[in-house]
Amino acid sequence: MEVLLWSIALPGFGQILNGKLFKGLLFIGLELLINVQSNLNQVIISSFKGDISTAIAHAEYQWLMFYPCVYMFAIWDSYKDAGGGKTPYVTIPFVAGAYLGTVGVIYSTDFLGAVWLGISGILTGVAAGLIIKAVLSRRKLE
Repeated sequence: MEVLLWSIALPGFGQILNGKLFKGLLFIGLELLINVQSNLNQVIISSFKGDISTAIAHAEYQWLMFYPCVYMFAIWDSYKDAGGGKTPYVTIPFVAGAYLGTVGVIYSTDFLGAVWLGISGILTGVAAGLIIKAVLSRRKLE
């Protein structure tokens, strides 16, 4: 659980805790590259201050669309390397979070901005993925 929480805090930290230094540094590097190129920190600051129009104006969406997938993959990878992921369908919540997070970023110019709609997409995707995982697991047992 510790690895999962550190990976949520910053992609790459979970890998470093798992002893995968190269992979961890690679994820940190990707996070920094996407963060800088997309102006993500400025977008986050504006979003938290409630200035969504400024957040939308500062966002570089061609780069920002990569963030949810890299973020969710880094979380999944650290979880798997820590010994998780042995049960069937456990990947589904991570993948659904990545997909819906990206969809959230795509539509964020119309509603809520990239931070809030991206986070909402990730959380909705993870929740839907957990439900799908439970349904598929139950069907497999029958």
